[in-house]
Amino acid sequence: MSRLPAVLRRAAVREWGPLYTTVREGLAARGTRALALTPVAVVLTALVQMAQNQAWGSRPVRSLGAVRAEDPLWLALLRTPLSLFVAAPDLPVWGALAQILLVFGVAEVCLGRWRTLAVAYLATLAGTLYARIGVALGPEVFPGLPASDAQVVDTGPSAAVVGLAVYVCHRRRAWFTGALVILAMVVEVLVKDNLAGREHLAAVAAVLVVCGVREWRGRRRGAQAPDGGGGTRSGAPPTMSWNLRRGPAQRTSWW
Repeated sequence: MSRLPAVLRRAAVREWGPLYTTVREGLAARGTRALALTPVAVVLTALVQMAQNQAWGSRPVRSLGAVRAEDPLWLALLRTPLSLFVAAPDLPVWGALAQILLVFGVAEVCLGRWRTLAVAYLATLAGTLYARIGVALGPEVFPGLPASDAQVVDTGPSAAVVGLAVYVCHRRRAWFTGALVILAMVVEVLVKDNLAGREHLAAVAAVLVVCGVREWRGRRRGAQAPDGGGGTRSGAPPTMSWNLRRGPAQRTSWW
């Protein structure tokens, strides 16, 4: 146990140091353009939180952004994008704002705004669809859910934050940090098994599938390279060089 702090410190230096450098260089190269999505997400979440706590705003917010497993699928899909920014009304909104500011900010600098938005939506959608499937399966079948969960309002940025954290860790090869994030989600479900915790695991699973596809494509490209291995055989993303006027070099794929 005495070696645990040293292991954690070495892992932090090895993984968080390069990540900090990437974020710092991205901000230095692109300035405020590197963070176009994050402040919009923070402000939108704050405004929605203010609105839903007012008598005049609670009903419109529920109508536009409250998702339940008992809702028709088409309606849930229409509400899912806004539901990402509807924080739980009974929890302090500063927690959701801090999550968005930190994780969305790091992800946007490292991945770009559109990829960040795509991964965030994928994670949120995975949680929403899991709730419907889980209720349909019932509590007798793993990983089913009780029928009462069909009426639970399913909103907030937490699934998107977890999904983005795992995806950024994969892109930056921060395996220790990614494992800690996943372990925290597992412990959350073990300590308090509820719909939110289960949806976080569904978001992690969906992002891990995307990461697995990237790894497979990277190895396949490496195997097909003319020199028999000059590509990205490990599946690692290509090294990006920074141009102080144009930002990161061109990426080779969307994911």
